[in-house]
Amino acid sequence: MTKRFMSTGVLALIGFAAAATANAQSFRVQCPTTTLTHPTASSTEPAYTSATAVNGAIKCQQISGGDGYATMGDGTQTYMFSFGPLSGLAKIANGQPGTDFASEFNVQYTGTLVPGDPATTGLTTFNYNGAIGLVPDADAIANNLCTGSCLDGHVDPRQIMDVGVMNGNIPAPLMAIDEDDEFFLTLTNVGMIMRPDLFEQHTVHFHGYPNASSFYDGVPDASVAINIGGSFTYYYLAPDAGTYFWHCHITPPEHLQMGMVGQIYVRPRQDRVAVGSSLHAALVTQQGNLRTACNSATDILCTNPVPPTDNLAMRAATGNYAYNDGDGSTYYDVEYPIQIHGFDPNFHFVGMTFNPEGFTDMKDKYFLLNGRSYPDTVTAGPMQTQSTDGANHFSQPLPSIINITHGQKALLRISDLDVTEYQTLASLGIPMKVIGYNAKLLRDQAGNNMYYTTNSITLGGGESLDVILDASDPQYVAGQVFYLYTPNLDHLANDAENFGGLMTEVHIN
Repeated sequence: MTKRFMSTGVLALIGFAAAATANAQSFRVQCPTTTLTHPTASSTEPAYTSATAVNGAIKCQQISGGDGYATMGDGTQTYMFSFGPLSGLAKIANGQPGTDFASEFNVQYTGTLVPGDPATTGLTTFNYNGAIGLVPDADAIANNLCTGSCLDGHVDPRQIMDVGVMNGNIPAPLMAIDEDDEFFLTLTNVGMIMRPDLFEQHTVHFHGYPNASSFYDGVPDASVAINIGGSFTYYYLAPDAGTYFWHCHITPPEHLQMGMVGQIYVRPRQDRVAVGSSLHAALVTQQGNLRTACNSATDILCTNPVPPTDNLAMRAATGNYAYNDGDGSTYYDVEYPIQIHGFDPNFHFVGMTFNPEGFTDMKDKYFLLNGRSYPDTVTAGPMQTQSTDGANHFSQPLPSIINITHGQKALLRISDLDVTEYQTLASLGIPMKVIGYNAKLLRDQAGNNMYYTTNSITLGGGESLDVILDASDPQYVAGQVFYLYTPNLDHLANDAENFGGLMTEVHIN
């Protein structure tokens, strides 16, 4: 049975490559260097000066929609419908967001791409982060319509198919942007090779993410869906800071269960306030921007009221903040995105075959942090899985081990897109300070912080929390190890005994 499907997959792969070569596809990417909102090209995030100035930058990313395999804690190779990276590959393999400035994205790869890259070539050699497949526009060159590199979104489909096929990640490629950025996200549907009978469309829906246009919301009833062999570029203007997530909105119970879930977070403007400047004054200045102004006296939906006092009058050093807090209370030194997810192995096995899937019997037995279960969660570097194309792919590039230098603070961006279960994480020995819920700063309308300290948090599917671990207390010393784990004991196993589920380690360095 397995061999038959592997053979079918190989034949389908040949068919897709042939179709691509015959220009039957319509792959494109889009990443402008300037727009009306950002008239000057920028390769760095500009400092925040005033609400009326040009703030933010242009960011881009390309992803594939297809399938792949991941390795579970008990060694089982699990089939997925999944998203994979088609830009920022070296960044993602190194545990970073794959989001690029336009100057990074619009760069042609000069070498030869092979299936499985960057796992095949190796991270010490593969350091490319531009858009896969980007090539000069031959027609424009022939007609003298462009000068220079002539990189205007044309792509070589062979490169996209070589890298994108069977290259699914769990979680989906990580994205990160800053408030005021314009974000161009290209989704390219490369097809699901193990299921050539399915002509699955895919979309990107940013769950809980405020978006003025339903056209880019990813819900196919009100927007568009991307067919096999096609590309579509979503456009977003970065909203309020916080931790969000995204998923495919085609038959969501199936595609979420099969692995098409990922995280995106938005950094606050406060990060760009100059060193030595008042955070409180800067936050008051930011209220001059009508798009994100927050007058708690007149707006009951105000998401970020100005704090009544300036607890940290001057920004003393470079640093990061989870939100525009105005008082420095969401400061952190290191951040770790943690995506909680669960798998039903029977559903995934049936999903690889031509049998009907049992939606009503769906029951998760694999429980994952960033696509891994303990002890894989504390394994540094990307995890590889060999796929039916014979190549190793970075199936789970994002570790979840948490390293904090003594005296520093770590921000955990925890999100859950589990389909069937509530998930609880507990922290022993180092309490969690919850500062944000569902991408909203925990603050009342009077501007008072409503943060709370706890040893456990519980999330349902579609929820996120921002949590700070503070290692500045003298009781913590270098070399200590704490555990972040679930007290639900059945979630500490992965379809078998002796293999941990939702657990990782917090190391004080």
